[in-house]
Amino acid sequence: MSGLDIAVTGLGLVTPGGVGVEASWAAVRAGRSTAAHDPALAANEVSISCRVPDFDADALLGARRAVRLDRFAQLALVAAREAVADAGFGADAWDPMRVGVVIGTASGGGETFERQHGVLVREGAAGVSPLLLPMHLPNMVAGQVAMDLGVLGPNLVVSTACASGATAIGTACDLLTAGRCDVVLAGGAEALLNPLTMAGFARMGALSTTEDPAAASRPFDAGRDGFVAGEGAAVLVLQRARDARAEGRRVRARIVGYGASADAHHITNPHPRGRGVRTALLGALVDADAAPGDVDHVNAHGTSTPLNDLVEGRLLAELLPGKPLVTSTKGVTGHLLGAAGAAEAAFSVLSVEHGLVPPTANLDTLDPRLEIDVATAEVPRALDLVLSNSFGFGGQNAVLAIAKP
Repeated sequence: MSGLDIAVTGLGLVTPGGVGVEASWAAVRAGRSTAAHDPALAANEVSISCRVPDFDADALLGARRAVRLDRFAQLALVAAREAVADAGFGADAWDPMRVGVVIGTASGGGETFERQHGVLVREGAAGVSPLLLPMHLPNMVAGQVAMDLGVLGPNLVVSTACASGATAIGTACDLLTAGRCDVVLAGGAEALLNPLTMAGFARMGALSTTEDPAAASRPFDAGRDGFVAGEGAAVLVLQRARDARAEGRRVRARIVGYGASADAHHITNPHPRGRGVRTALLGALVDADAAPGDVDHVNAHGTSTPLNDLVEGRLLAELLPGKPLVTSTKGVTGHLLGAAGAAEAAFSVLSVEHGLVPPTANLDTLDPRLEIDVATAEVPRALDLVLSNSFGFGGQNAVLAIAKP
């Protein structure tokens, strides 16, 4: 029996696939890229992104509230509200002192920061908004979720680059296991599709320069040339499984393992032999009291970058002898950066719940150096144990093991 047994009782998603779990999951199952030319990035070297479609913050949150929030916090609040409603929690259904919030983000309010820097240049310091810091600071997203829902427990933001969302979920599991909380809202949020951030990624050579947006994000493909940046938010409602069952709540899936590590190798490149990834993946399996052969499916980090996909794919082939079906949902959503790990954990929960492996978009020719089985179409399959991998700049790694209820 696993030492970690955390129930997922609610899900909320805002992704380039759409607003809400239903729309996001349908997009992932369809296996079609959401990438498009982005007018906001028209002057950039790379102008492709994956934006959340039809996101009306004024309608969803109220104009007075929305104008005081950076877009990353707007996305998070909408996802958090959906997750809480999905779990069936009302205002009197929990002790607010025992409800925590842990949100992951790579940067915080980058859109606000860039906009206000423009104001500083044009108008001087007196023109800068007094809301700059409350909108920009990364910690404010967790604070805003707590204020919106009236919860008073531990409240924090974690930042491990593109592993942030998964790290947040692992941290939430630790809070529940330690008995510091009875419920934790955990996930990730990111909205960094602003010209400055995207110029930085482009100058690093990290972004795909493929002219056709729909074909740009192609994880594990022999012709991959970089990732497509996206935005989004995902929030999971987590409880100790025994508590969720005692309350009669629907358990969508369980978090049964969490592994975390550092490569201690390079500021951006993964360790060539996947040293840190190996530690995190095997740590998640130990936590889950599972063997490598027990893994049925891997929702891979799979960024569509040449180095990451090669290192991850080789390690999966080496460590998981049963050749579980591998998917990278980034082929559909693009790379949601600090929100990616949370969104992909949510997709893994849905895979377990619905008994299917979603496809990897744009995989035409598997990199011949990889000996993994990558799903290119939706595959119905009973899934007892799924791994969700997330890795970030600085060599920060997080792996979640997700099991059926």
